[in-house]
Amino acid sequence: MDTRSRSFAKAISWRVTGTIDTMIISLIITGSVKLAAAIGFTEVVTKSLLYYFHERAWLRIPYGRGTPAARTEKV
Repeated sequence: MDTRSRSFAKAISWRVTGTIDTMIISLIITGSVKLAAAIGFTEVVTKSLLYYFHERAWLRIPYGRGTPAARTEKV
């Protein structure tokens, strides 16, 4: 099971990637660096929080995990 700090680190690394993508798309659509940056920085906060809570919720769902013995056998 991931720790809370690992889930948080994963959320941040994913959001950096996602925000760069959003800013590039926003720049292409709007032609405005200022507007693209505003959109990117707004979504980084909201989507980081959403990802963190989504990740924590999935830790409570046993689907696809298998048993502890089955996980060690596959390694």
